[in-house]
Amino acid sequence: MSDVQINKTKLTYDYIIVGGGSTGSTIAGRLGEKSQNSVLLLEEGPRDKSIYIHIPVTYYKTAQGPLLKRYNYQRSAEQTPQHEATMVQAKVLGGGSSVNAMLYLRGNSSDYDDWEKAGAIGWGYHDVIKYFKKSEDNNIFHNKVHGVNGPLGVSDCAYKHNLSRVWLKACQEYGLPYNPDFNSGEQQGCGFYQVTIRNGRRSSASKAYLSNRRDNLSVETGCKVLKLIFEGNRAVAVEFIQNGKKQTAYAKKEIIISAGTFGSPHLLLLSGLGPKEDLEQYGIPVVKDLPQVGQNYQDHIEMSLVYKLKGAFSYDKYKKLQWQAVAGLQFLLFNAGPATSNIIETGAFWWSSQGKKLPDLQLFFLAGAGIEEGKDGVPGGNGCTISITQTRPESVGYIKLQSADPYQQPLIVPNYITAPNDLKTLADGAKLVQSIMSQDAFKDYVESSHVPEKPLESSEDFENFVRNEAYPGLHPCGTCKIGKDELTSVVDPELKVHGIEGLRVADASIMPNVISGNLNAVTIMIGEKAAELILNS
Repeated sequence: MSDVQINKTKLTYDYIIVGGGSTGSTIAGRLGEKSQNSVLLLEEGPRDKSIYIHIPVTYYKTAQGPLLKRYNYQRSAEQTPQHEATMVQAKVLGGGSSVNAMLYLRGNSSDYDDWEKAGAIGWGYHDVIKYFKKSEDNNIFHNKVHGVNGPLGVSDCAYKHNLSRVWLKACQEYGLPYNPDFNSGEQQGCGFYQVTIRNGRRSSASKAYLSNRRDNLSVETGCKVLKLIFEGNRAVAVEFIQNGKKQTAYAKKEIIISAGTFGSPHLLLLSGLGPKEDLEQYGIPVVKDLPQVGQNYQDHIEMSLVYKLKGAFSYDKYKKLQWQAVAGLQFLLFNAGPATSNIIETGAFWWSSQGKKLPDLQLFFLAGAGIEEGKDGVPGGNGCTISITQTRPESVGYIKLQSADPYQQPLIVPNYITAPNDLKTLADGAKLVQSIMSQDAFKDYVESSHVPEKPLESSEDFENFVRNEAYPGLHPCGTCKIGKDELTSVVDPELKVHGIEGLRVADASIMPNVISGNLNAVTIMIGEKAAELILNS
């Protein structure tokens, strides 16, 4: 390996990246393109070898399987029931891009202008659009907002289920216009989602950016990072355990933390970067008093309405072996058929009654039931699911230490739906879904409502449904936000940790505000911009 010094006591690289998720894989791949750089990427999970990762339709397995790390979180008083709740994050090379639903969404252009207003100078929409385009290899669009020839495969689903088309007809029957491209700058309406799929296979960040083997790039999996090591105010090394052996790797230039919205602040806190009083409480030497580490936690929150169908009109029929065999043959022989679908083929953006300027509701139509984490199928086995999220939630939470032990999870307090507007917006989302599903387009397909058991009617019904059924959207962000100074943020606009040399954070945790859409495309954009900032510094 070029430019890497290895002896019995010291591993030295130019750059060390902690976390091989969407952003970390992107940064590692881009830094590794420069042959003069030696790069080490440390990922806690395994390599992305599972066949279920690469076949799009088996998203329903990766979304509930062993490649996920579970975190406990504290429910708010507005949510019921009050028992212990969990959320998941990916624990595999490629991170969320290896296990998610592959939806390619960038949010609204105003999301990034809001970032800039919040202190993320250089992160406005006019700044970041070039990084979206740089990453993208779109099989449909090539225009001022879409790119081709990038590492990341972006496409329409090659296979579109008939029930997805029925849902789009029902949306238009209700009054939503058809939108051919949710990433064009105009979100409102209904349409097919674009997905990170290339030639019928998932295009994860690890597949896109790490597939080309390079002698100067080392990718190590199964690595639990314990803490950062400092000399004065400079981060110089990373201490980690791999295969039961504690090791230390040194960085000649920089360390980049890309461990995610939970992992990045947790590692900073364990390493002595965070609120002084919290660090002292657990006996952690204070390297830098940074009060905002772990603050500003934001996430979408979702809920699902599930309907029972009159017959085998959804993907649920492929739960039977004979249909799996048919789909498998289509996939193996022709690289086609239902196995190339991500199941969540269609969706919509629309307004609640809360008087917002831009759409504040996002819908996802799943031509099947029992696909999402924790959601069961329907009696008779044939159903469909419509998930709802609020695009701009107002509730904000935080993450704190519970122990100085790196194996002890941090305390996660999301404060979901504590802002009154969040409850009302999601209730409006349920009303919208019921209206769409009652259109004539569905009269030959839907037998009855399953969740809820009968249609909701009163405002109290809708709000209680939100309280009982809402669950994390798994789009956490904001806990190491970009900003101007150390009193109001964790990193500066170049992603450098305030007051610390040789250390950056780059992942969803740096977002000042959650964007109005799924986060994967955004975290890859962050990786592209971060890599350029690092190489230019």
